Amino acid sequence: MANPGGGAVCNGNLNNHKKQSGNCRKNGISKEAQQNGKPHFHKPIVESFEQAPLHVLVLTYLGYGIGTLFGHFRDFLRNWGIEKCNAAVEREEQKDFVPLYQDFENFYKRNLYIRVRDNWNRPICSAPGPLFDIMERVSDDYNWTFRFTGRVIKDVINMGSYNFLGLAAKYDDSMRTVKDVLETYGTGVSSTRQEMGNLDKHRELEDLVAKFLNVEAAMVFGMGFATNSMNIPALVGKGCLILSDELNHTSLVLGARLSGATIRTFKHNNAQNLEKHLRDAIIYGQPRTRRAWKKILILVEGIYSMEGSIVHLPQIVALKNKYKAYLYIDEAHSIGSVGPTGRGVVEFFGMDPRDIDVFMGTFTKSFGASGGYIAGRKELVDYLRVHSHSAVYATSMSPPISEQIIRSIKLIMGMDGTTEGIKRIQQLAKNTRYFRRRLSEMGFIIYGNEESPVIPVLLYMPSKVAAFARHLLERKIGVVVVGFPATPLVEARARICVSAAHTRKNLDTVLDALDEMGDLLGLKYSRQRKSTRPQLCDETDYEPDD
Repeated sequence: MANPGGGAVCNGNLNNHKKQSGNCRKNGISKEAQQNGKPHFHKPIVESFEQAPLHVLVLTYLGYGIGTLFGHFRDFLRNWGIEKCNAAVEREEQKDFVPLYQDFENFYKRNLYIRVRDNWNRPICSAPGPLFDIMERVSDDYNWTFRFTGRVIKDVINMGSYNFLGLAAKYDDSMRTVKDVLETYGTGVSSTRQEMGNLDKHRELEDLVAKFLNVEAAMVFGMGFATNSMNIPALVGKGCLILSDELNHTSLVLGARLSGATIRTFKHNNAQNLEKHLRDAIIYGQPRTRRAWKKILILVEGIYSMEGSIVHLPQIVALKNKYKAYLYIDEAHSIGSVGPTGRGVVEFFGMDPRDIDVFMGTFTKSFGASGGYIAGRKELVDYLRVHSHSAVYATSMSPPISEQIIRSIKLIMGMDGTTEGIKRIQQLAKNTRYFRRRLSEMGFIIYGNEESPVIPVLLYMPSKVAAFARHLLERKIGVVVVGFPATPLVEARARICVSAAHTRKNLDTVLDALDEMGDLLGLKYSRQRKSTRPQLCDETDYEPDD
């Protein structure tokens, strides 16, 4: 099912595309894990992490090399006052003591990042629906600063927002309850949950989240990033071991570092490598003292936002049960977007929520709001109400935001008396499958699981990253392009996000533009191009456009 040159892989990581022992198993669980853990019935894991041809990698490194040489030359000109430097610069008396900026990072931002900076942070001046408006800006100093031209680019197709279910929309009658809560409670609470900021709306939301996830209890927080970074330190500390997937989000990494626990990373979605770390942790214990670890916590994500891959949850749960560890899963991108009823990767794999020790998720994607939650056993949530830094120090969630999340969850669960929520979930899955198939047929290298709405399209060369985004914007298509240091140096990409709000016409318009752009820039690197027979596109997945 896979080969070293590319294609779909069932069990592996980005740096090792070889088949692992045995064949790619349809159930995703090794025989050993089935014997020692809890086997579950679930879907086959079908992912693609095709490697680029050798000449593409060589040209990519060469492009960065040439850029680095010119960067050093321009630094030479700046040091001699021949060229003006607009970057942040330390005072001379400080340079020899405590450097404020890391040398390479500052060099990279000053000479390479700045050249494509116009592709990031574009001001949006409308709701992030399937179409949105972008403020046009230009630079007179090579992207160091920008000025607004006064022109707004209207009706740009939005292919970069995490608005998976299309719920981050303009005001309509369904949002009337949000307006009512705004008039009753105001815009904010101006206090923490442990002081004067604990509202009945928060309690209502927490009960609804627990019901939605089918767990005992839940607690909500005003910021998604802080949900990870401020709660992990409350769960583990010195004498504990954290096993973290190498591609985990920065919020998980920061939370792990703040905890003071020992951190070891395992290869992305690689159950064999994780088991090796677990086995070593049990056998050898803590360094020097060889005492047993107080806790072993495994940190993973549901959908990885840069790779589009879905966690191999059954394997990890089996290992967690076998070695008596704890599992913390971040479902920021998967909650609401995968699973038959949008309940995330646990439902996607048909597993029992009781197999997960700590559920974490955010309301910033599928729910069209902000904030995050921690859910699980009641004892866990009660402990965090007392010990979480977010509960003690951070301002609690805004009441209108709470109501927006309540409205979204009720829509997804069908508690609003309609089937609109399940239709959006099904439409998102159809859009995702269709878009991924068409890209594969065109010859693009795309990463991730076939059912992940996050679709990385590999661009590789730094010059093509900038040209790709600029040319698409000229065609009124907004995409997010990502490069180093957010990705490996030679794996720059466009991160496309599909939404249930996209119509067939929207998707075909984007696909036609991508096809043209792939030919213009030479981006069709795949050696695993699929058949273009129309019956493979699953036309029956689509309902007529409105």
